[in-house]
Amino acid sequence: MSRLRMAVIGVGHLGKAHARILASLPEVELVGVVDTSRTQAEQIAALYQCRATTDLESLLPEIDAACVVVPTIHHWAVARVCLEAGIPILVEKPIAPTIDEADRMIELAHRRGVPLQVGHIERFNPAFEELLGRTMQPKFIEAERHGPFTGRSLDIGAVLDLMIHDLDLLLALNRSEVLHVDALGASVFGGHEDIVNARLTFANGCIAHVTASRVSPNPKRRLRIWAPEGYAGIDFVKRTLTLVQPSHELKAGQIRLEHMTPESRAAMKEQIFGRVLQVRDIDCNRGDQLMAELQHFVECVRFNKTPRVTGQDGRNALALAERVLQSVRTHRWQGIEGPAMGPNQMPRPLGWLFEPSEHHREAA
Repeated sequence: MSRLRMAVIGVGHLGKAHARILASLPEVELVGVVDTSRTQAEQIAALYQCRATTDLESLLPEIDAACVVVPTIHHWAVARVCLEAGIPILVEKPIAPTIDEADRMIELAHRRGVPLQVGHIERFNPAFEELLGRTMQPKFIEAERHGPFTGRSLDIGAVLDLMIHDLDLLLALNRSEVLHVDALGASVFGGHEDIVNARLTFANGCIAHVTASRVSPNPKRRLRIWAPEGYAGIDFVKRTLTLVQPSHELKAGQIRLEHMTPESRAAMKEQIFGRVLQVRDIDCNRGDQLMAELQHFVECVRFNKTPRVTGQDGRNALALAERVLQSVRTHRWQGIEGPAMGPNQMPRPLGWLFEPSEHHREAA
């Protein structure tokens, strides 16, 4: 089979990584890169001996598939040009800035009969892949995704930039309707929300607590799940999975603290994790997940397979993100009717946090 001729559309921070990996795959020929900045396109093209252009349509007759790595607000415009030409695409997350544009993208891909994959890269994190191979009925999920300010993706806020990763993972883990969303968020710099906290209630009784921040000093990407089968915790940065399950004794009800002597209960503290609650730490730090995602896309195009993350999956994550954003926008900071609502209308500060208040001085 001949090599798959591909292009990367948008070669900024993430697009450069797409180009680097595609150029390294033996089954792919990186034909060209597209960017609104000719200088940027030429710099990346020179690295991988391919064509540089600012004109996407001129490249379409030469390619079999493309990666769309432009700012979110331009996803639909670029995707439409590719899909109308019958070019399969991997579009970075979120699939689009609006549900309407996502629906049009999905419909067009279906009508043209070409694969549409959405770049929810954490689906290819080996720790998450390992977790999906386990039997669990999630009843409480806690997801944290915090990172430092990068100055990128300012056309969207923390929900579409960061939290949407975990919303997609929640929907993949727990295929139940989300009945209720309660969220609040704050804008630090006066634009989109930079910090968000959301609580989701599922029809099957599962509760999820999700936080995202793009103004945190240290990166943190964790997912923790409590279920009847036990506990699972993923560190997406270290790519490790920790599993905890009850021992056979505990499951059989043979360990009853109320029947133990004080000495036995004291000794139990040293045996909780090991004999009573069995623990397994799994190091999943293997491979590169962006490479795995791109290899999967190439395979889907070459062999006409359904992508792991379909356009509908991307649309579902976006729809849930929109519900989070709607709750953020209507949150009443004072708990009463009034103008203080949403991420940009927080209550006026009472003073400087580093300085004790007059009330504090009087109490002291």
